[in-house]
Amino acid sequence: MLTIKLLREDPDFVAERLAIRNLDAAPIIRQILDLDVRRRAAQTEADALTAEQKKTASRIGVLMAEGKHDQVSEVKKSAGESKEKVRALIAEQEKLDKELNNLLVTLPNIPNKLVARGEGAKDNVLVREGGQKPSLPEEALPHWDLAKKYDLIDFDLGVKLTGAGFPVYKGKGARLQMGLIQFFLDQNALAGYTEIMPPILVNEDSGYGTGQLPDKGEQMYHAGLDNYYLIPTAEVPLTNIYRDTILDAVSLPVKLTAYTPCFRREAGSYGKDVRGLNRLHQFDKVEIVQLTHPSHSYSTLDQMVQHVEHLVQLLGLPYRILRLCGADLSFTSAMTYDFEVYSAAQQRWLEVSSVSNFETFQSNRLKARFRAEDGKTQLVHTLNGSALALPRIVAALLENNQTQDGIMIPDVLHKYLHFSMI
Repeated sequence: MLTIKLLREDPDFVAERLAIRNLDAAPIIRQILDLDVRRRAAQTEADALTAEQKKTASRIGVLMAEGKHDQVSEVKKSAGESKEKVRALIAEQEKLDKELNNLLVTLPNIPNKLVARGEGAKDNVLVREGGQKPSLPEEALPHWDLAKKYDLIDFDLGVKLTGAGFPVYKGKGARLQMGLIQFFLDQNALAGYTEIMPPILVNEDSGYGTGQLPDKGEQMYHAGLDNYYLIPTAEVPLTNIYRDTILDAVSLPVKLTAYTPCFRREAGSYGKDVRGLNRLHQFDKVEIVQLTHPSHSYSTLDQMVQHVEHLVQLLGLPYRILRLCGADLSFTSAMTYDFEVYSAAQQRWLEVSSVSNFETFQSNRLKARFRAEDGKTQLVHTLNGSALALPRIVAALLENNQTQDGIMIPDVLHKYLHFSMI
């Protein structure tokens, strides 16, 4: 959430930067500032009346001591009227606070100055490419056919048990999933990330803290009886560990990683782009999260991008890195790099990771702060990335490594899987 301080100090800058997202934010900003003026006026008047009440209480004591009981009654009556007015002002202030917050949460994050204006994915900026696209045999199959041929993944059984988008992994398919998860966690640990096993259900405050609520509420699975939400990513519980927390500056950066299943409704998804593993409602993902000093967050973002790139390189997959344009940024992100791997049988690029810097957008909601050397508290910067999301990684590994004899497994996974070919 953007801070009211920023909107007060430079509303034109905020409106100009949000225009990079193709959003005309000026009318909303004006409403917010108007509510803020009214809220502060109500608070100032209530504070003044409260201060006057303290003086009145002292005056009543003096009058009582002097025996001026007739004047005491008049002063008490006036004090009662003043208390009623204060109560009304506090109620008005709380009402304005709520209206103000309801508008603030509709504004997305301000894009970083490097983020280009654009209409959508076609305007994302190619940063670099790596790896070699494989030459496949003529009879090469897409991953959903390979999964059936080698009995790795049963999509139909998933429909029977739950519904579309909930596949069942079997045999070596299940082993491949678990091996990749442990491989990613081990690599993240080597890079200094502390492994966490968080819950996969979170409360409303957690969803609000990282920005999924209210913006993406319709995409989350909701356990209505308890008002819990199934997580769409481990980013939610990991970042919320530091909700309402003040860290010491020396403890930064905080580096966390976690494996979790993830759940997304993906309402309206259909067609060939969602076939097989291309888009699921439940999937496995390993996440990395950092909380950093504001002055270091963009160098941290670069380091996280390099880390994810190294993972993709170790798996031998052809990839490209894109810097997202304003129209393609998520609601909470100030800058995002997307990783895509090439799926040779489908002859298309598949997104497998987003690495983002949220600056103070999440930490302002979370009240996640650190105490600087001067003793003052500041909001931390939060970052996260997929390292990595499994479904499309698995799709590309199966398709790109298929031969006439079977599917070759990358060398780095052999010790996790205990087999080298499917």
